[in-house]
Amino acid sequence: MDLLEYQGKQFFASYGIPVSAGEACQDVEAAVAAADRIGYPVVIKAQVHTGGRGKAGGIKLATNSAEAREHAGNILGLDIKGHIVQIVWVEVASDIAEEYYASFTLDRSAKLHLGMLSAEGGVEIETVADENPDAIAKIHVNPVQGLTEEACRSWVEAAKLNPAATEGSVEILMKLYTAYVDGDADLVEINPLILTPTGEVHALDAKVSLDSNAIYEHPGYEKYDETQPRDERELAAHKKGLQYVGLDGTVGVIANGAGLAMSTVDVINQAGGQAANFLDIGGGANADVMAGALEVINNDPDVKSIFINIFGGITRGEEVANGIVEAMARVKLDSPIVIRLDGTNAAEGRAILKPHLSDRLMMEDTMLSAAAKAVQLAEG
Repeated sequence: MDLLEYQGKQFFASYGIPVSAGEACQDVEAAVAAADRIGYPVVIKAQVHTGGRGKAGGIKLATNSAEAREHAGNILGLDIKGHIVQIVWVEVASDIAEEYYASFTLDRSAKLHLGMLSAEGGVEIETVADENPDAIAKIHVNPVQGLTEEACRSWVEAAKLNPAATEGSVEILMKLYTAYVDGDADLVEINPLILTPTGEVHALDAKVSLDSNAIYEHPGYEKYDETQPRDERELAAHKKGLQYVGLDGTVGVIANGAGLAMSTVDVINQAGGQAANFLDIGGGANADVMAGALEVINNDPDVKSIFINIFGGITRGEEVANGIVEAMARVKLDSPIVIRLDGTNAAEGRAILKPHLSDRLMMEDTMLSAAAKAVQLAEG
């Protein structure tokens, strides 16, 4: 789950990380009222799940109510890289002496947490990495041992931050690591982390990505899930509890397991077609789950064929077959289905499906032949 900036700042603040005071607003009048309460000058910032807000006109400084009204009116409804601004964050403007970059994420290859810190903040870290990689100080943290203050201080010194920012940066970085670990985050990033002319250090921006699988451990995370960007197909699938991502092709995909679903998308490309979606039903291939999956895919007008790719492990072939047969009786399908069923009790499953085979329900022996048939049907 990728948080909007204001949500990220609220998340940081809950761990004691200093952030700029502000309010999230959904209309112009609320934004003006918030600016009047906060006190001018204020910054009005578009809240969207993408970068490039400043270049798109999504971040503006207002020094009075008239400017706040003008900027809020221009930003709300603005299209930034396909994201329509529905919320603005109105925050007190900050005086900036220097800008830094700080983040924590997981280094999967090292099987350790990775912290990155740079005295060159305010720009994309990829740009810094390309143009001046030595400007990024990295630290690997063993999750069992955690981040010690001594290691953190050495890390700050290695990044060559202004000595005036050392104490404030160490304090924030220790809290940022706690937020990253205890908050079940995949990424926490502050860009920029600023040093003010009076010597304070605080987070001027917030980029946070949380592990959606950890929602059950954090009661407040439901509000973050509700603001995730989803098209109509993804929203319908989400309501049914399905792991779904919409794509631009014509072959609908249903598979059990994320790895198999990704492989299915690749095989469809290999066969000369394009997948219309990624849909992982996991281990649940019963009639309710299958009917929900077929309904979501069937409601996509671009889908011309459906490829159900099941490899049974814990999921048994006869359960899948019975689920498909019953689901087809519930959902009036607009597109033909191609099934590949393998793994545990696959023979029993194929036997159940066989009497129902037709020009609308076909079965292939291999993943590649099934993909080729689905692509052929989509093109035909």
